[in-house]
Amino acid sequence: MATRTSTLLLRLGIALAVIAGIGWWLHSRGHAAARPASGATAGSADARAVPVQLAKVEQKDLPIWIEGLGTVAAFQQVTVRAQVDGRLDKVLFQEGQAVKAGDVLAQIDPRPYEVQLHQAEGALARDKAQLDAAQKNYQRYKGLQAQQLVAAQQVESIGAQAGDFEGAIKIDQAAIESARLNLDYARIKSPIDGITGVRLVDAGNLVHASDTTGIVVITAIDPAAVFFTVPQDQLSKIAAAHAKGDVPVEVYNRDGSQPLGKGTLAVIDNQINQTTATLRMKALVPNHDRALWPNAFVKARILVETRQGALVVPATAVQHGPNGDFVYTVGPDTTAQMKPVTVDLTDGDDAVLGKGVKAGEQVVTEGANQLRPGAKVQAGARK
Repeated sequence: MATRTSTLLLRLGIALAVIAGIGWWLHSRGHAAARPASGATAGSADARAVPVQLAKVEQKDLPIWIEGLGTVAAFQQVTVRAQVDGRLDKVLFQEGQAVKAGDVLAQIDPRPYEVQLHQAEGALARDKAQLDAAQKNYQRYKGLQAQQLVAAQQVESIGAQAGDFEGAIKIDQAAIESARLNLDYARIKSPIDGITGVRLVDAGNLVHASDTTGIVVITAIDPAAVFFTVPQDQLSKIAAAHAKGDVPVEVYNRDGSQPLGKGTLAVIDNQINQTTATLRMKALVPNHDRALWPNAFVKARILVETRQGALVVPATAVQHGPNGDFVYTVGPDTTAQMKPVTVDLTDGDDAVLGKGVKAGEQVVTEGANQLRPGAKVQAGARK
């Protein structure tokens, strides 16, 4: 009996020890969980401050540009061809050479045309002598007619001969002019200022006025013509600017990182491309340094307006809600205020606001999606 009692007491002691251990473990776990919660409560003010980036509302004159993609073209391009037949004696230009209008590029054998000129000059001298003799005979026979020594018909016949020789002289003069013109055509000249291309015919070949290949192609690249397209919705703005005078155009390389030249708008195309809903423009750009080369892809932008005293904010500051556009402003108390605004236009990374804010106010540009009116903010960067 005593043995059974001792066994029960031992088991009871073990059970109490296990219960005590479990209780101690639960109590320790509750304290550990309470400590982080207590720390979070102590730092709750800092946790509620939303990190944002701010920018200042600026009031300034803002140029409004419209951008488009395009290509460079030659302002003028001419294929120089022979205008008379003959052997090409000399080629007087270097490929890629800059030439002026009137520069001699090549020489065709001039001797056949010199012979024609000499023949025409000889015929003129002959006909002038015959005209002089006919005129003297006419005057003499008119005197004889006055004395009724010759018939009037004979006098008229001699006068007609003098008229024939006058006509022959005019024909001879035309032949001389034609021969001189052919001699001038034998000296092939540049019709424009430009850059010569690859030589198409070598000296020694026979060339003809009917040849289609020509001697060389000359390209005028100063000024350069830049063709670019813009959305058709921009037509009214561009047309209004063009009606007021010269419209500035700036040209950049294909990725827009390097300026290549500045010019003016020359032509607005007379129709819209229905496939792309775009409108084609042509600008003329001075190209003294040859930075613009025909067929190069470029980016162009056209200045249609300068908005005076505009309220400008980064476009990222404007938020869109069910009741319209708004921005978050931050005052000296570092709390966010939601203000409705009207956006007049967006130009690249800038937005022009019509009303809702004042110059000098700070607006949130990053982190606005985490804000509510009255929320505390922590500015990460200011401009």
